[in-house]
Amino acid sequence: MATEIKVPTLGESVTEATVTKWFKNVGDAIAVDEPLVELETDKVTVEVPAPTAGTLVGIVAAEGAEVAVGAVLGSIEAGAGAVAKPAAEKAAPAPAPAQAPASAPAPVQAPAPAPKAAPVAAPAPAVQEAAGLSPAVRRLVNEHGIDPTAVSGSGKDGRLTKGDVLAYLESKPAPAAASAAPAPAASAAAQPAGNQYPPRPAGPREERVRMTRLRKRIAERLKEAQNNAAMLTTFNEIDMTNVMAVRNAYKEGFEKKHGVKLGFMSFFTKACVVALREFPAINAEIDGEEIVYKNFYDVGVAVGTPQGLVVPVVRDADSLSFAELELAIADYGRRARDGKLGMEDMTGGTFTISNGGVYGSLLSTPILNPPQSGILGMHKTEMRPRVMPDGSIQARPMMYLALSYDHRIVDGREAVSFLVRVKECIEDPQRIMLDA
Repeated sequence: MATEIKVPTLGESVTEATVTKWFKNVGDAIAVDEPLVELETDKVTVEVPAPTAGTLVGIVAAEGAEVAVGAVLGSIEAGAGAVAKPAAEKAAPAPAPAQAPASAPAPVQAPAPAPKAAPVAAPAPAVQEAAGLSPAVRRLVNEHGIDPTAVSGSGKDGRLTKGDVLAYLESKPAPAAASAAPAPAASAAAQPAGNQYPPRPAGPREERVRMTRLRKRIAERLKEAQNNAAMLTTFNEIDMTNVMAVRNAYKEGFEKKHGVKLGFMSFFTKACVVALREFPAINAEIDGEEIVYKNFYDVGVAVGTPQGLVVPVVRDADSLSFAELELAIADYGRRARDGKLGMEDMTGGTFTISNGGVYGSLLSTPILNPPQSGILGMHKTEMRPRVMPDGSIQARPMMYLALSYDHRIVDGREAVSFLVRVKECIEDPQRIMLDA
């Protein structure tokens, strides 16, 4: 008996995913819990394991298909010889026609094309099965009575995607309005949302690639932050001399003892926790007409990956040591680059730190990570002249800091004071230990 491979629960508010890669082909032997297929949601990439051992006998959702939670991806037949059964079943009909002409008159084959013509009269169901439409696409096609053959697919091997069907539906009213204003209607139907320029064909030296779910979700969240929050950014600069001296003095012993390098992220995380305790509005969020103050400090650390920006969350950062912070941040960085982060790793943060300095950024204005009300941007450390208290001018390692905040609940005084507190803790690291 075949066992169905289904899309697992993908996390809160996630209902659909895209099939990005099958690790096995039809006919391959499968072990229990062996990764079979990779799904991409708008937050993470998920590997679906085999529910049972056997042979992969069917793939329902091909690469590029959009699938809903609970949808069937394929099927596994228990037992090593399972793959031989479909082959035998497919081979069985072949000898039948070969023997039929020997014992039956020729007219027996003449009616055969007639039954095949019947499904042609109702092409939609037949085409759906042949094309392997995803559940989301099949639902749209059935709801709107669309013939899938009338829609050009942009997925792998010409398969239809949900976006293809939605674009086709949007373009349907265009003929009705064509008599009044044919040119504007056609361009409006084809014009992508949010693009003020009409579409144009790709040039010989261009390549068009459909956005991944993760990239689309990143775009949506960043635009949501700009549209919904009263976002403002304040800046300051930090003299990194003392914190660099502490790091250089202890980094070798620290790495030998804890197995991880002593970086600057642990210092900044600790400094932010000190400042967040003093200015709780920056550790809060808006929920309707209420402000929710968080009495815990789950700090998100932005990590750049080939797939896009992700923000894993270090839980209860206030209770962790420097070594525990560095270990957690290093582990998240490795798993983010390998696509191994889970949904639970990226939810529930109360504040975010983004270090653009690792890429050489000198100054930037970070965008809030909704529904948080604050994000700290770190930047490149470089030698710059600084006027010292005694009036002398010295070359010092300086870093610009930027705090973007939601002005709806954070006042300018609080934002500036928060950044000054972080500056004090980094320029005199002993303040972090003493909370002074």
